[in-house]
Amino acid sequence: MSCYRRNYEKGGIYFFTLVTYKRQKIFIGHFIDLLRVSFKKTMAKTPFRIEAIVVLPDHMHCIWQLPEGDNDFSARWKGIKAEFSKRYQQKFGGIKLPVSASMKKKGEVGIWQRRFWEHTIRDEKDFRIHCDYIHYNPVKHGYARNPNQWPYSSFRLFVEAGVYDEVWGSMQEPKFSGNIGGE
Repeated sequence: MSCYRRNYEKGGIYFFTLVTYKRQKIFIGHFIDLLRVSFKKTMAKTPFRIEAIVVLPDHMHCIWQLPEGDNDFSARWKGIKAEFSKRYQQKFGGIKLPVSASMKKKGEVGIWQRRFWEHTIRDEKDFRIHCDYIHYNPVKHGYARNPNQWPYSSFRLFVEAGVYDEVWGSMQEPKFSGNIGGE
């Protein structure tokens, strides 16, 4: 069994990558609405702030700020994943992909990969690099020619705040070093 080490920092800022099971392209159309509801319900029970986000058909990246004195991002992800899975099954009747015996035993329905990638944001430069990665991701994966074209992203909020101009990422690909995103 693998030993996963997580860095739990109270009030921390974290970057996450979550992927669908077998990279199914399910975050489209009505499913985006189910995901929004799942986030809102979980945030009502266990608050946190979404600093940046992008949702692509088969994965998502986001940065969260946890409340002072709280470091339990794992429970929040468990809540979001469970809420989405429940609503998905109620509305759409489940997934057509077969699930393993191990998944059945754990009550998994084949929507999410079991784990997620997590990175603790260290400083303002690290925050900016991860925001750039998030907002450029639809271009990287061929879903848009520039970040401003992708509707399921916080990019426009960053433009309104003066962090980016509207054409950021359309002329030149940002340079990322190291393993950002865990993809």
